[in-house]
Amino acid sequence: MKKLSIAIIILIVIGIVANTALFIVDETDQVVVLQFGDPVRSITTPGLKFKIPILQRVRYFEDQILEYDSNPKVLYTADEKNLEVDNYAQWKIEDPLLFYQSVGTMKAAQSQLDDIVYSELRAELGKYTLDEIISPIRKQIMEKVTEKSDQDSKSLGIKVIDVRIKRADLPKANAQSVYSRMNAQRKEEANKYRAEGEQEAKQIRAEAEKDKTIILAEAKKKARQIRGQGDAQALQIYAETYNKDPEFYQFIKTLETYKKTLNNKTTLVLDPGSDFLKYFNNINLDEKSLD
Repeated sequence: MKKLSIAIIILIVIGIVANTALFIVDETDQVVVLQFGDPVRSITTPGLKFKIPILQRVRYFEDQILEYDSNPKVLYTADEKNLEVDNYAQWKIEDPLLFYQSVGTMKAAQSQLDDIVYSELRAELGKYTLDEIISPIRKQIMEKVTEKSDQDSKSLGIKVIDVRIKRADLPKANAQSVYSRMNAQRKEEANKYRAEGEQEAKQIRAEAEKDKTIILAEAKKKARQIRGQGDAQALQIYAETYNKDPEFYQFIKTLETYKKTLNNKTTLVLDPGSDFLKYFNNINLDEKSLD
């Protein structure tokens, strides 16, 4: 009976020791082991772990990407404009031991991280004008802010993954004047583009008119050449025809003249010996033939 009691006591002591000496590290956690309040080592791998009972205790920190959302702050651009910026950052604890030694708590870490990011935002945005900040190059600006914030946070055991601007607004006091100025600039650019377009259109029309004149001149020249060739061929045909039978040729030409000049309403007063009536004079018309 006495031995059983001792065994039970031993088991209870072993259970208490095991309960205080063993602990589990989850996949989403990492641990800093403290001895008399001082950090002695860190554990970043999941599983069942051991610590010295009573003398040591553990602090758990998250081993995943974290986010913090800062309050909007007023920054100044290169063209001396006030810009109210609301940003956020993604970060994680890269070195839990250094993290505990430098900041200790999540609240203190986010406070220091906010100061670092704000400082880099202020320095980087101050190099650019308002128009540049709201343009596509803002992505490059934020990449620089992320890189520099990450470098400044390494001493805290923190890795900055990404810094982004959620919203960037002008203070209400000067928003309208800035909008008016931007509107005037856009109108000026639009007028410039219209003027350039009109100038280019004039050049295109002038070139087209020039090409038209050249094409018409060449076409007319070619037409004259073709007509000249046609006239030459016609004269050659006429000459060949005349040489074959001059009398017949003259007769055909006279008939063509009659056809062109005479119709039902034509009245001519001519001398009977006129060459125009040459072939009429040889026609013998009697009353029988007229019937």
